[in-house]
Amino acid sequence: MNPPDSPRRDFRVLEASQGFSWLAQSLALLRSQAARLLIIALLMQLVLSLVQLPLFGIFIVLSVPALTAGILEAFHRAALKKPLSPLVLFAPLFSPSHLGRFFATGALLIGISILCVSFVLGSTTQIDETLLVRLQQGDATVLEEIDPGFMVHLLAAFAISLAVGGTVTFFSIPLVWFRNYRLGRALVQGMKALMANWRPMLALGLGLLLVTVPFMLLTALLLQMAAAGPLLGSIGMGLVMALLLLFQLLLFGTQYCSFSQIFVLETPPKELSSDGDDGQLLA
Repeated sequence: MNPPDSPRRDFRVLEASQGFSWLAQSLALLRSQAARLLIIALLMQLVLSLVQLPLFGIFIVLSVPALTAGILEAFHRAALKKPLSPLVLFAPLFSPSHLGRFFATGALLIGISILCVSFVLGSTTQIDETLLVRLQQGDATVLEEIDPGFMVHLLAAFAISLAVGGTVTFFSIPLVWFRNYRLGRALVQGMKALMANWRPMLALGLGLLLVTVPFMLLTALLLQMAAAGPLLGSIGMGLVMALLLLFQLLLFGTQYCSFSQIFVLETPPKELSSDGDDGQLLA
């Protein structure tokens, strides 16, 4: 792993066509170990579902950057043709030298979300506390009782926060994990790399947009299948979940592929470079 103050050039500026290449490379990595990557993605969703638990939920939110780094590490091992264990997802959480920076990144994302929601909704927009409690408990019927205008603004606020947070952390999370950068430097260099490579990033966005269309059509078809009956409903919802996980993995794969080429990633982090299994890492 490169030391935090390595004098080497931080990143490369690539051609626009590389954006489409990252999409193809992500698909290739996903096909190479699809079953194991799906298990890891499913495990991540199970962990994130614990966010509704009192007190423990804030720990889950703060752990999102570390879990993201775990997914990226899984893709890195797939690129190196190494076997994958579900435990690789938790490797960053068990790395004392990285955990503080990942928690700080999680806190930054929470701050961005709060600012975006406050900015879009404004101080005058309120929601009944009883409805809010029911919404936090997962009661979907409460959505019918909330003012549609409020829901539109709320969804817009979340979309903006996801866009801003995703942009800020797109390269900073892998820089902390793979390059061992301090958080401040990772944020600055990550944004510089994104701006310098705006052409391939734009091409990547267009490619993902094209891929999203068949995903949405297939999802709509499966949802219709899910409404056909109990048995078909279970099968349809299972296929929808698998499809959404595959699309999520495709996004993570493009993040890994773009980072590995722009920042010339060649070797795994020092803590994961041994041939021992992941159980030894987490012991």
